[in-house]
Amino acid sequence: MKKLNKPDKAAVKSKSASFVTSLFCYALLILVSFIILFPFISKISASFMSVEDMYDRTVNFIPRKPTLDNYKFVMQAIKFASTGLRTLGLSLLCAVPQTFVAAMTGYALAKMKKKLGKIGMGMVLATVLVPPQVIMLPMYLKFRFYDVFGIVNLIAGKQINLLDTAGGVLPFIILSCTGMAFKNGIYIFLLRQFYKGIPEELEEAAFIDGCSTFKTFFKIVLPVSVPMMVTVFLLSFCWQWTDTFYTNLFLKSDAVLSTAIFSISGIQQQGSGNFYETVIINTAVILAILPLVILYLFGQRKLIAGIERSGVTG
Repeated sequence: MKKLNKPDKAAVKSKSASFVTSLFCYALLILVSFIILFPFISKISASFMSVEDMYDRTVNFIPRKPTLDNYKFVMQAIKFASTGLRTLGLSLLCAVPQTFVAAMTGYALAKMKKKLGKIGMGMVLATVLVPPQVIMLPMYLKFRFYDVFGIVNLIAGKQINLLDTAGGVLPFIILSCTGMAFKNGIYIFLLRQFYKGIPEELEEAAFIDGCSTFKTFFKIVLPVSVPMMVTVFLLSFCWQWTDTFYTNLFLKSDAVLSTAIFSISGIQQQGSGNFYETVIINTAVILAILPLVILYLFGQRKLIAGIERSGVTG
């Protein structure tokens, strides 16, 4: 029997260690994936269960009599078509200006002097660190009695109630256009990191050709940053779609899908005693996040590419 030389033994040990490490990593990934996906799979399974399956303790994940009655009931209860369209419109109204404002702010912070840029970025991140519940009451009162430096009160004789104007969407538009909307500090940070990775030679060449700062941003920088802007848009759209804090604060209870789900329990108790409340809520949650899953499937490449490129520089 041939003996192994020392280099051969080292190679075998290295391969064994690599195999054990890979096995451990795969096992850890499978465990984490199971923890993340288990609630989602259980909700999907419960949403297709019939009344008999709900009462049958032997039924766990695979329904014996799958049915779409739960989906039909939920779609009628929350008026899925109209509520979904309102949610889509509100999410777009917030995501589009948020993306554009975050792009301009992130570019300005990226090109500032180091000290000013760090101070500005710190102030932006402070808006993320402060919980929105802290400013909930003053924010509500600000839009309930809206005024700009007393000018509105001087001209109209009273303050404006923006919560009852245009269906209550004006506060969302104002917050999005001023860079103070939901999670806006995170979007500014991502775009700022992206812009810091753009070679300065591109901008210097544009300046030599006679481009102003704004023209350089719109003609050179903005087209290059499309992947990152798509990422920011998708994040903004998804977070606004599932938001319950601002929608509960400014809108009616059943105006969008994220808040309409909470009304399911009351409707279930009044008119549909055959259904478990948890099953109905699970079905409503699946319906609410289904458009986001479809959006992710179409935009996952841009999303991943943007996140990867956002951390090029510190």
